[in-house]
Amino acid sequence: MEGRGPRVAVLGAGSIGCFVGGAWQSAGLPVTFIGRARLSDDVARHGLTLSDYSGWEERLAPGEVDYRCDAQALADADIIVVAVKSGDTAQAAAEIDRHGRDGATVISLQNGISNVETLEQGLRGRFEIARGMVGYNVVYLGDGHFHKGVQGDVWTERRDATEDLADRLGSGPAALKLSDDMLGLAWGKLLINMNNAVNALSGKSLVDELRIRDYRRVFAASVSEGLRLLEAAEIEPAKVGPLPLDLLVLALESPDWLFNSLFFRTWKIDPKARSSMSDDLAKGRKTEVDYLNGELTRLAERLRMDASVNRKIVMLVHDAEAGAAPLAPAELRRAVLGR
Repeated sequence: MEGRGPRVAVLGAGSIGCFVGGAWQSAGLPVTFIGRARLSDDVARHGLTLSDYSGWEERLAPGEVDYRCDAQALADADIIVVAVKSGDTAQAAAEIDRHGRDGATVISLQNGISNVETLEQGLRGRFEIARGMVGYNVVYLGDGHFHKGVQGDVWTERRDATEDLADRLGSGPAALKLSDDMLGLAWGKLLINMNNAVNALSGKSLVDELRIRDYRRVFAASVSEGLRLLEAAEIEPAKVGPLPLDLLVLALESPDWLFNSLFFRTWKIDPKARSSMSDDLAKGRKTEVDYLNGELTRLAERLRMDASVNRKIVMLVHDAEAGAAPLAPAELRRAVLGR
């Protein structure tokens, strides 16, 4: 890891992978992006443009970006960032096992909880695996432009390799934060991600959806149900975002005038921002709902408890994947909460 620092490969370089990898390259690290041909073509023509809600912007010219569609590039990587959709994790593990070098550090920057276990099973002890988390969403605006729409950070477990990586990245848009409780952070982020499905089912931007109480009530109910399940499982979710999770539930349930004038003013969300699940529905792709709300329904089954709120949300998202139209606020409230 001499010279310019550890060599990074981003496997699954979509919106999150391109933004994180681009920020890390802008901070001075050599980064190879591995993803789909459509994005490879866009980046070859336009390069990478990164921006965020604060007005920050960075551009990498086309000739500066090493974007490939072949996982053979994993062989040169010291750090492998896994940013594929959760349903593709087993396939990603097979690619890393086939092409990656022994001892490389694999960081999962994916939604959900179970991806690390899938990577561990597929990689057979050859790699050091670190759980990670991206605390924001990224929207692809076309022409190689990726926009971070909400406030948040990138986190990973503390390891020798990740400490070195964080030191090299420094502060600013490329910063990497370290945690000794990544599982707690992952569960906390999963509960925040309960809004992904609500946003997708609403068909609205995050700002417009969160301003409407009926949508927030569904979000609050899914978080509240998750908190009950985690308490029964003796799992302590960490605080992710501006409010502790129990206070977040109260804030979401508050009347529109109170939420919009008091709580919402402290949240930094760009008008362009939508959830990744909303983008998946818009593009006709399978969503990650089974790895978000579905994670809670599976936990409830193991505990022999009820998870009716999140089970209904999973069903509604699958209906939307099959072509069902967005749901109006009261319509979604009644479908999930029955009142």
